[in-house]
Amino acid sequence: MAIEYKTHAGDITPGMLEGFFAGWPDPPDCETHLRLLQQSSHVVLAVDTEEKRVIGFITAVSDGVLSAYIPLLEVLPELQGRGIGQTLVRRMIEKLGNLYMIDLCCDDGLVPFYEQQGMHRVNGMILRNYDRQSAGQ
Repeated sequence: MAIEYKTHAGDITPGMLEGFFAGWPDPPDCETHLRLLQQSSHVVLAVDTEEKRVIGFITAVSDGVLSAYIPLLEVLPELQGRGIGQTLVRRMIEKLGNLYMIDLCCDDGLVPFYEQQGMHRVNGMILRNYDRQSAGQ
């Protein structure tokens, strides 16, 4: 497998985004997924150039001055554990390295992964509107 890392979604099509959001009860469809990639302040994509499909992605939203938030990091389930997620996080942190703070929220089971990427555990608060999880109308 040949992997290319891209910092834009300009040439990505919805058909290249199959298989993400595994385990979500009401996941976004591929068209919505593409929109969220295109409208994020920053994105890094891992693309399998042989199969012409996205195999991983990370997004960030930022004010471009002091702060950024990483809402999503996903690698296709069958390709996890191969360092793709680590590379996506490293590349995103490099892109955002001029900012004061880079934050994210994660489940307890993912804390060790993010600690390995140089991040630190803190308390956080969230509000979830689960009826909007798919971003449908």
